[in-house]
Amino acid sequence: MLKAFPFRLIGCLGVLLLFRGQGAPLFAAGEQVYLEPETFLAQSFTTEPEKKVLWLTPPLKARIREILGHDYPGLRLRYWAAGNRTAWILEEIGKTRPITAGFVVEDGRLVDMKVLIYRESHGWEVRYPFFTDQFSGATLEEGSTRLDRSIDGISGATLSVNALTRLARLALALHQEVTP
Repeated sequence: MLKAFPFRLIGCLGVLLLFRGQGAPLFAAGEQVYLEPETFLAQSFTTEPEKKVLWLTPPLKARIREILGHDYPGLRLRYWAAGNRTAWILEEIGKTRPITAGFVVEDGRLVDMKVLIYRESHGWEVRYPFFTDQFSGATLEEGSTRLDRSIDGISGATLSVNALTRLARLALALHQEVTP
């Protein structure tokens, strides 16, 4: 009976691997690339966007710190622009690992938000439209860095929800910096 145990365990693991949910990591799987950044950018513009750089000046760094609760690493941020539309690929720590997300802002409103790369073992549900669609049309409150709406959380993904909400606020604030 004891000799059969390892084979039964391997068989059960095989069944679990076969029937795991689509896109749902069975174990802490490391990095999950859901959408390549280049593909996100290609889907975000109808014409070729201009690649630009926003230098993080001391006043802008202070505003970013107000939104994120910490400094954003680096001296500059890359973004893409065409007309009044900008696209931002930003990262924020979920629980312990960075989440890479893409944001499209037009005329001060979030047009699109996608989780591009997810590295945490929990909370990956934030990539699905039932969550990300809440941000569609969101703006910053007048004279504030708060969103104009509340975002519903996901049980077990609180830190990921909070990280993406901060990034949405940051994308809107950065858009304000680069558009008249």
